[in-house]
Amino acid sequence: MSEVFINLTQDNLDGEHLCCIIRSKKPHPGVEAKREWLRERLKEGHVFRKLNEKATVFIEYAPVETAWVPVIGDNYYYIYCLWVLGEHKGKGYGRALMEYCLDDAREKGKSGVCMLGANKQKAWLSDQSFAKKFDFEAVDATEDGYELLALSFDGTKPAFAQNARRQRIESRELTIYYSEQCPYTFQSLETARKYCETNGVPASFIKVDTLKKAKELPCVLNNWAVFYDGKFVTVNLLDAAALKRILKG
Repeated sequence: MSEVFINLTQDNLDGEHLCCIIRSKKPHPGVEAKREWLRERLKEGHVFRKLNEKATVFIEYAPVETAWVPVIGDNYYYIYCLWVLGEHKGKGYGRALMEYCLDDAREKGKSGVCMLGANKQKAWLSDQSFAKKFDFEAVDATEDGYELLALSFDGTKPAFAQNARRQRIESRELTIYYSEQCPYTFQSLETARKYCETNGVPASFIKVDTLKKAKELPCVLNNWAVFYDGKFVTVNLLDAAALKRILKG
């Protein structure tokens, strides 16, 4: 099955579809921002492997040392995303992508592979029940139910950075941390900004644009994190209805 997949490289990045199905006749700002973000990350060992067609079938992972998440560990891979959507489900693509990542980790002498999960599945996190079929298990957790799932090859374990356990900030206004790792953050950000401007809601939108900022965040993050009233709320991207529920909260 390997022949149906390709990996993004510096040579093919500009011409390849990035798997997020965003309907737009013009270049989409979120997609192009992701492309530029990837251009730098590929130099750091970041892997983006996809079905060789316009489809949401891909896995994206990186060495945990350079992954833009507040996770610490030695010699692990961190999976940002593993998605198979629509008509492509049920064809074994998800298994093939996960096995590629695990084989890659073993071949490179990694200690294991980890990913963000939760005690209840979140809409914008990859399917943790699928990961557990490969013997991923929770090796760390926050008080509000987020989990770090890992498959260890040598008995070592990664962990959330201590700062990520705080899940609180001093500001009580709506605060959203975001990176350009996911093209959809652009749409959610525009929705939130427009809603807050229209309704007079004080808000801060904080771009996570360096590895250092990502590692020092006061919450778990995959590419997006929302605080309100000083408390961490969700890693889920927001539409107007979800934002309204949070503000009424």
